[in-house]
Amino acid sequence: MDFQLVLDQINAELRPLLGQGGQVARYIPALARVSPAQFGIALRTCDGQTAQAGDSAVPFSIQSVSKVFSLTLAIQALGEALWARIGREPSGSPFNSLVQLETERGIPRNPFINAGAIAVADRLVTLGDGKAELLALLSRLCGEPIHIDAEVAQSEHDTGFRNTALANLMKGFGTLDNDVTTVLDVYFNQCAIRMTCEQLACAAGYLCRDGRHPLAGTPVLSPALARRVNALMLTCGTYDAAGEFAYRIGLPCKSGVGGGIVAVVPDHLTLCVWSPALDPTGNSLLGRQALELFVAKTGLSVF
Repeated sequence: MDFQLVLDQINAELRPLLGQGGQVARYIPALARVSPAQFGIALRTCDGQTAQAGDSAVPFSIQSVSKVFSLTLAIQALGEALWARIGREPSGSPFNSLVQLETERGIPRNPFINAGAIAVADRLVTLGDGKAELLALLSRLCGEPIHIDAEVAQSEHDTGFRNTALANLMKGFGTLDNDVTTVLDVYFNQCAIRMTCEQLACAAGYLCRDGRHPLAGTPVLSPALARRVNALMLTCGTYDAAGEFAYRIGLPCKSGVGGGIVAVVPDHLTLCVWSPALDPTGNSLLGRQALELFVAKTGLSVF
């Protein structure tokens, strides 16, 4: 299949729609200034073929896409013990819901909502230097240095009141082991990591290769754990639109309010799309449309 032709077609179809809908994440000042008139798409196959189109080489704030990689670090180290205080079910509620967290006595519904990712960050603090280890993992996975955007990280710190509330609520229920400020520093900084579509399509490659490193071929996760991360992405990876993504796209996906979405076609490829304007569920408006077009044009799906 000529994937470059497919991506060029998707870029040509969607680029005229830039600026015609959606809004950037205005509650984070550094993201509010990002131009919505951008669209990038890139993929990498299991055997190392690449294709890209549009603004695929423009770095952006990966935000909640980082949760796939922080989960990978935690599950590498802790295995099934990770789930003692984190669930694995879809939330059906906004990704920063305090009501659900209190109702369920401080146990986050899954590792991809904000409370769950903060709980994962807590485990990384217990294990060592979470920020450094996450950057090192991403740098190894895509074969080049990856960095944190200091401006976005500061914006996260300055405006993260709900995340602070979530962390304090979990601390009160005994879900977090470490100092709330230390845990939130890891969480805010992981959300502020900057990467391109091309880098993310490569970095996520272990998820389509039974857990094997996309470049070196060495194990990142066991095949069983890679399947479980993909399952969580399918059921929980796109906020409370996960059912709609599964229905219309049928691929494990993880989105972020920076406008990025990573998708996995097991045993075939990983794909990253980016466009900063978001739909009401917090997912990239054109990114979602791009994934629908990709599946329609290629017939690739887990179903």
